Formats: sequence, structure tokens, C-alpha cells
Amino acid sequence: MALGYVRPARPSDAAEIARIQLATWRVAYRRLLPRHVLDRLDEGWLGKRWSAAIEAPPSPRHRVLVAIEQAEKSYLVGFAASGPADEQSLAPDEPAQTLVPDLIGVTDLLVEPRWGRRGHGSRLLAASVDLWREDGARTAVAWAFDGDEATRAFLASTGWEPDGATRALDVDDMLVPQLRLHVALDAEPSADADGTPDTEKPADAS
Repeated sequence: MALGYVRPARPSDAAEIARIQLATWRVAYRRLLPRHVLDRLDEGWLGKRWSAAIEAPPSPRHRVLVAIEQAEKSYLVGFAASGPADEQSLAPDEPAQTLVPDLIGVTDLLVEPRWGRRGHGSRLLAASVDLWREDGARTAVAWAFDGDEATRAFLASTGWEPDGATRALDVDDMLVPQLRLHVALDAEPSADADGTPDTEKPADAS
């Protein structure tokens, strides 16, 4: 297993987070989303969004964590973003009362494919879970594309299960189905032998 660790994201990480996000989406979702949609995503625009998320989060419970690989040099290889669940965590027509204070929503959990199978995804998830528990959260939810088997398998290996909620994202007039997974935070998550799937991908790209 690779030597690595997880730390809170810094403002100087925003551009690299954006690069990793864009590069990985173009690999992970090339069969799920229209190519022209992926091609026109702008790295600079993504970087500004990540800079705002890191420097001015909506609350102390909104966090961006990064995974670092240690070799001759240190490399930022992945990231996770989460916060109190909001309307983006809901299924269509799901009542707002579902958004209880102890519910966490995961918006991103991503490791660049060339750094996959080195334990970084598991470290990101474990560090996130520790912080969620410190915040008093009891349940976490994440949306995954129905066709994204790598993300679904990874989350399943750590105890996440579908909760029955589904939705379809309208991506340039193409409906892309998603399902929601959840996990109770009162039990230690398990992991497979090396802690990661063959190709680590986002838990959600919405």
C-alpha cells in the first residue's frame, strides 16, 4: 500500500483539485455522459468554485479533504467534499423534513485513476467518517450514477447500501439515472483487502 495521508484542503489546492476532477470525470464518465458535455467543462471555472468552497464554506461542517501520496515528492491525488445534507441530497418530491441535522451529504469522493488501488479512497472516506462522527452525524448519503459500478462497489465494500431513492439528471437533454446510497455512522466501516476498487471514481458528480 502506498504511503499517504489525508489533510484539510488549502486555498492553494483549488487548482489541482479542479484538474483532478476534470481529468477523472473524463475517464470515469466517458460512457455515461455526452462527450461534448465533458469536453466543454472549464478547469478554471471549477477551480474558482473549489477556492470558494475551501476559503468560505457555508458552515464549519462543510469540509474539503485531500489525499496526499508520499514518494520522492508529495502529490495531491484525490479529494472528498461533504457537508450537512441539503436539497441536492433529496430525491424528487422528497419532503424537506428528510433533511435532519444529523444527516451528512457527500458531494464528491474522487481519486485520480492513475493513483487508484493505493488506499487513498479508503483514507479519504475514513477521515471523513471520523469528522462526521465528531459533528454528531448519524447517517451519510451520496448519489452515484447507476452505471458507475466502480463507485457503487467501493461504497458497498465499506458498508454503504442503496436506500431506495432514485433520480435522473438532465444532462443536455440526456437523462442519466442515479441512485442514492447511505450508511449509518454508528458502526465502523469495513474495507476490502487494499481498501479501493480497481479504478477509483467520484461518489457523485452532480
